[in-house]
Amino acid sequence: MATTLTSHHKFSSLTKTHKTYPSSPLLLLSTKLLTKSNPSKNTILSAKKTRTLIAGSLKEDKKVVPVKDKPLNDKNNPLFVNGSKDSDLLSSSSSSSIVESDDDEDRMTSRAINATIVLGCGTLAVSRLLTIDYDYWHGWTLYEILRYLPEHNWIAYEQALKANPVLAKMAISGVVYSIGDWIAQCYQGKLIFEFDRTRMFRSGLVGFTLHGSLSHYYYQFCEALFPFEDWWVVPAKVAFDQTVWAAVWNSIYYVALGLLRFESLDNIYRELKATFWLLLTAGWKLWPFAHLITYGVIPLEQRLLWVDCVELIWVTILSTYSNEKSEARISDATSEANSSPSSSADEK
Repeated sequence: MATTLTSHHKFSSLTKTHKTYPSSPLLLLSTKLLTKSNPSKNTILSAKKTRTLIAGSLKEDKKVVPVKDKPLNDKNNPLFVNGSKDSDLLSSSSSSSIVESDDDEDRMTSRAINATIVLGCGTLAVSRLLTIDYDYWHGWTLYEILRYLPEHNWIAYEQALKANPVLAKMAISGVVYSIGDWIAQCYQGKLIFEFDRTRMFRSGLVGFTLHGSLSHYYYQFCEALFPFEDWWVVPAKVAFDQTVWAAVWNSIYYVALGLLRFESLDNIYRELKATFWLLLTAGWKLWPFAHLITYGVIPLEQRLLWVDCVELIWVTILSTYSNEKSEARISDATSEANSSPSSSADEK
């Protein structure tokens, strides 16, 4: 009996000592000791009370940490849109990606249209040249078709000159000036099917409406101006061509393209003044040698065809000079317009 009272006294002293620390491991140890020393008291500390005691101790050890909600317009958070420069960058990058995707689609569409135009016109021209004798092919061999192909095409061209010389020369000049501008754009770095259709159409329109008709009447005028058969007539015609006529035609071409681009007369005049002498002297590197054949060998009615063959080189130079400054000015204006909204956004 004395031993039981002593153990109970020890248990009460331990509980009093650790009363302020209900979660202490000593309480659990003392509980186990009491259970071993007095098995008859196991019914007093049931499993339910033990679990309640441990759960209460755990609740007292826990600390509540308050969580503050960050506002959606946190300026330090780059993921929110309101008031952050990083968010502006994210929105601008997303918008720029959308613009780039739209540009890629427009580029693919433009390339498909250009390929259709080039391949369609090329196929039509080649088929017309190859089928000039289609009505007479019955019984012909392939060798006979290829043999008479150049001769019969030339005969068809001469018949067109006799029927309507001005229209035939206009058509040839229109085709040559379109192809020449296409070559100029490819020379400037554009791909074959990524050329500017509007620019090529402008050049071809000027060649069709102005060069073919004016050249037809110019060569007749030149023959009437120098109706001699002496040796000096050919050099005189070449000199007249490369001074008076070259200056007139270069100016007409430059002004016509400027008007078709809807530019002001002041801009056209300034650009023509800046490139007039350069164009004239550039022509002296090519045309004097070509015109020795033009006025010395080629008959009057076929001169424009020969000149248009050489024009494929000259139109490349002429179109490059006439469009270079205009395109540079347009690109500068576009870059300034694009940079002004971004600068205003940075200021804000």
